[in-house]
Amino acid sequence: MKSEVMSRRRILKGTGVTLATLPLARFLIACGEGTDPIDESNPDAGTGASAWATGGTSAMTMADTYPDPFAAGIGTVCALTCEATLGPCYATTIERQDISEGESGLPVRLALLVVNENCEPIPNVTVDIWHAGPAGLYSGEDASDFCTSGDAEARAARWFRGVQTTDAQGRVNFDTCFPGWYSSRTIHIHFTVRVDGAEFVTSQLFFDDALNDEVVNTQPLYDARGARDTTNQNDTVISGDAVADYVFQTGRMADGAMLAWKTLVIRSSLSNARCAVPGGSGGPGGGPGGPPPSGDGGMGPPPGWDGGMGPPPGF
Repeated sequence: MKSEVMSRRRILKGTGVTLATLPLARFLIACGEGTDPIDESNPDAGTGASAWATGGTSAMTMADTYPDPFAAGIGTVCALTCEATLGPCYATTIERQDISEGESGLPVRLALLVVNENCEPIPNVTVDIWHAGPAGLYSGEDASDFCTSGDAEARAARWFRGVQTTDAQGRVNFDTCFPGWYSSRTIHIHFTVRVDGAEFVTSQLFFDDALNDEVVNTQPLYDARGARDTTNQNDTVISGDAVADYVFQTGRMADGAMLAWKTLVIRSSLSNARCAVPGGSGGPGGGPGGPPPSGDGGMGPPPGWDGGMGPPPGF
């Protein structure tokens, strides 16, 4: 099975960089983060593009002109970002903005703003993110084989992992590719926010289901894998009623890249109470507590296993 996964990755990486030709589709979730900063009347703001780009972050040819999605403000109500499971796929991270390591896929600029419960930006905190690649695999030799499927290329890489420190405005950017899916999980991005090295919140962010379906069903690399088996409404980690508060707002840039943005609200102190996202289909805490599906070589759930994640592709 391992060689089958490796072969699929080689095929996916060689599918080329042609643009899709679908009509523009934009998905905005209003979560009290201000008004939409993408002006549809202005092609330079990104909505004049005829299709999503592919080919990875090298296709972000107009990155210097992407708008500030927080320029209109974030409102005056900042609800705490609640905890979600770390999952088993965290591994050594690298300080960098571009976390793609040259991998192909739909290019995405992730803009994250860290504030306190008074909506005040917090400088000099670290935001650590990680997610699966378009083929549904995580990277890193120190990640569990449960997450990499033991794929040699995935184990040797460190793609789609990175950490950045917020600037004076509490802002970080990451350049990446749209995540892939794997069984029993909706498409998601993990993150941890730390202040002076102390973990203040670990959680997950999501994309609108309609956007997920558009990418998975129509875009190169993603469309080779078939329809996903889990959506935001039946995910094993977060409930369908709660997921809207953790969904990125998104816009398409003029070069075809995606701009995705979210405000993260953290506690003012570790002594303040934390909260947990409502659990998904497995109940509170996110999923049943049994071991992964058979095929893991009998290793049982790795440390931090999220109790609901099915095996990555080819496992």
